[in-house]
Amino acid sequence: MKTTTTNLGAGSEDRVMATAQQILKSLNTPKEVREDMLLIFSSFDNRLSNITDLINENADTTGGRFDAAEKVILRWDYSSSSSNDEASRHSLPWEDSPDEAAEYLAAVDEILQLVVDMSIRSDNKIMDRAETAIQMAMSRLEDEFRLILIRNTVPLDSERLYGSIRRVSLSFAANEGEIGEEFESFAEVDSERGCFHDRGPSFGDDLCVDLINPDAVVELKEIAERMINAGYEKECVQAYSNVRRDALDECLMILGVEKLSIEEVQKIEWKTLDEKMKKWVQAIKITVRVLLKGEKRLCDQIFSGSNSIKEICFNETAKGCVMQLLNFGEAVAIGKRSSEKLFRILDMYDVLADALLEFEMMFTDDYMCTEAKGVLAGLGDAAKGTFLEFENAVNNEASKKPMQNGEIHPLTRYVMNYVKLLVDYSETLNSLLESDEDESNGLQSEDGELETMTPFAKRLLLLISSLESNLEEKSKLYEDGALHCIFLMNNNLYIVQKVKDSELRKLLGDNWVRKRRGSIRQYATSYLRACWTKALYCLKDEGIGGSSNNASKVALKERFKNFNACFEDIYRIQTGWKVPDPQLREELRISISEKVLPAYRSFMGRFGSQLESGRHAGKYIKYTPDDLENYLLDLFEGTPLVLHHMRRKSS
Repeated sequence: MKTTTTNLGAGSEDRVMATAQQILKSLNTPKEVREDMLLIFSSFDNRLSNITDLINENADTTGGRFDAAEKVILRWDYSSSSSNDEASRHSLPWEDSPDEAAEYLAAVDEILQLVVDMSIRSDNKIMDRAETAIQMAMSRLEDEFRLILIRNTVPLDSERLYGSIRRVSLSFAANEGEIGEEFESFAEVDSERGCFHDRGPSFGDDLCVDLINPDAVVELKEIAERMINAGYEKECVQAYSNVRRDALDECLMILGVEKLSIEEVQKIEWKTLDEKMKKWVQAIKITVRVLLKGEKRLCDQIFSGSNSIKEICFNETAKGCVMQLLNFGEAVAIGKRSSEKLFRILDMYDVLADALLEFEMMFTDDYMCTEAKGVLAGLGDAAKGTFLEFENAVNNEASKKPMQNGEIHPLTRYVMNYVKLLVDYSETLNSLLESDEDESNGLQSEDGELETMTPFAKRLLLLISSLESNLEEKSKLYEDGALHCIFLMNNNLYIVQKVKDSELRKLLGDNWVRKRRGSIRQYATSYLRACWTKALYCLKDEGIGGSSNNASKVALKERFKNFNACFEDIYRIQTGWKVPDPQLREELRISISEKVLPAYRSFMGRFGSQLESGRHAGKYIKYTPDDLENYLLDLFEGTPLVLHHMRRKSS
């Protein structure tokens, strides 16, 4: 075949040679095929007849480039360093040797490229050297990758994070009244000694922290790219995950979350467990909003070249941290149920429900989301079960010792403060209780109001009805019918006020409040009838014998004497009774005054003159109407006053 000569000029010749060189690089065919193709090329154009020389020249160039790159790799290898000084020099931190690090990465790039270029030849010896150099380089890069991660990890600043939390504190305190142990930790808010329940700590939307020194991210990314290009992505991901898992574990320790087994959690006393549950709620928020988002961002930056690798890396890194948190949640969910745990369990449920939405966006591993859903369901069951336990405890609380002065029972304080706090969880409780409609079948409500009430509102209605029934039973412990009424007035008014002055009113409705206020007025009427009927009977005309002018003085003396005795007895006893609400206390005094004072004035006006002119008149007419009015101001103060105090006050 005749050789064709084409005059294309020097520039064109260079382009042809460059094209031939590129073709040589791209040929990845058996030796026999390559020889046939070379023969065809050489016969096609006389400028390609020296293709063999080009191959040999290219081999020499490749060998030189490889030798130079290999020398750099070996120089940085600990085992191949020729002297202690050289080994020490090349064990310096990667970040402290930027020029040498850049040279090393360039050498790695060169060898990786040469391996691709040399694939057209069957030089097993140089290929073996290349593989050894790559293994050596990858081992070094893996070590440097791990060390850079460790040295540049930014310690978690818990004070800064906690300072970014917006807190809403709800407080309640213990009451030392006579009541069962189940209700000892909840009562009226007390300024001297409070037990605080943190509800819903949350972060500002702009919170962001660096988990790794930003300057190191570029170096980590460069190393990761080389390891992935060399096929060492598994080792790179493992190195990253191991270091960052330990860092996340340390973060949880800083946040106060310990590694505890289910058995260990269930043995913790409540006060300590309460603190751990509170820290868990905060840790979930910080973990999701700060740690995991930061970790996700790091994986995206360092492994930006591969979506699958960065997803695997994040899943592997975050799994241990998340599972530690979920294990604690599971231990709480299956633990012993008691009323004081409900708020913390609801906090845990709410924060995990929010976190689950984040998990589903961050994790491509379905296992993590499935585990989180399982723990969430367990916490929901625990919250619902604990609420039902509380209802049963209220219904069955059977302390038999009556309140000495008829004031508010600790059970009433406990329950109403409890449900007042529960209103903050209305949305959650509605979703948890919506399947328990049958529980409220025994309720009664006017004008079909029950049909429009939420599941939680119905359960509150049932709970307060149980409380009222329990209080009615406790009122029967009083032998004095008047004190029975005072006790029910005090407790029912406390219930009404807690409802009226909180979000409970929206749940139970104005009709409920009006109905309870009507009950309080009925108790007041019953009190007046039970307490003052005997005293008022002494001021009636019947049985005196005749008109005001000829009434029996003996009978009049007896009436005044009996009235004085009744009034003094009431005064002595009821100054020790307690009506804490000032408005109710004033209304009771006014009601008594409206009943007693007009009757006393009228009786005095008709019959007083017959005794005032006689001897020892002061023995029978001891008090003026104004005296009685002043004495009535001492009632229901909770401080018993004795008879001599009355006499001194009268004089």
